[in-house]
Amino acid sequence: MPDPADTPAEARPFRDRPVSFVRRSGRMSEAQERAWSELAPHFLLTVERDAAATSVRRGVSVVPAEVWGREAPLVVEIGSGQGHAIVHAAASAPDRDFLAIEVFKAGLARTMLDADKAGARNLRLVEANAPEVLEHLLPEASVDELWVFFPDPWHKKKHTKRRLVTPEFAATAARALRDGGTLRLATDWEEYAHQMRDVLDAAAGFERVFEGEWADRFAGRVLTAFERKGARAGRSIRDLTYRRRARA
Repeated sequence: MPDPADTPAEARPFRDRPVSFVRRSGRMSEAQERAWSELAPHFLLTVERDAAATSVRRGVSVVPAEVWGREAPLVVEIGSGQGHAIVHAAASAPDRDFLAIEVFKAGLARTMLDADKAGARNLRLVEANAPEVLEHLLPEASVDELWVFFPDPWHKKKHTKRRLVTPEFAATAARALRDGGTLRLATDWEEYAHQMRDVLDAAAGFERVFEGEWADRFAGRVLTAFERKGARAGRSIRDLTYRRRARA
């Protein structure tokens, strides 16, 4: 059977499953434009694309020790937004390496500005669809912690197929995490929280690291404006924590 990676991008389907985002163009400030031109060479990973602008070509991967220039535990955040959580974490834990996955260019630029200001040289960013990063770009069992904080809930019934956390995502996350690695999730959307928990409770590669209904709030997650907004709207924040089971 021919390898899909050998098929020209223009001859392959755009994508065979929905993504968890709608990419909108937005104007960047002068500072963000400057960050993109001056800071991207250090912070932003170069990605070989497939048919889509945010895709990762199958068969193309990085070697984390070469990217970061050392061997260290790797923490990955999906949907890093403006980067508040991961910049704080990277600056607070210089002995660990961090990767922010985001599709919105302005958010990536803001993250680079703040990371540069904070001296977080152990942070890298990638502009790509997260499942493709976990499946293709990162080697199997290379991630120590994977964070999914406040993913888009896609609360309308006709849109729930776009949600990130599905059985397919659980399998992809399990591939990327090392044995004993940690998956942390948080959402302010109750129905999605239940879906996340159902999916991961049923996933063969994971086991709970909490008792009762929900995990304690992850102390390493800074309180962002987004989380405050959800709380002001009366939505409870629910955390989940899972451990990657040992591979057979």
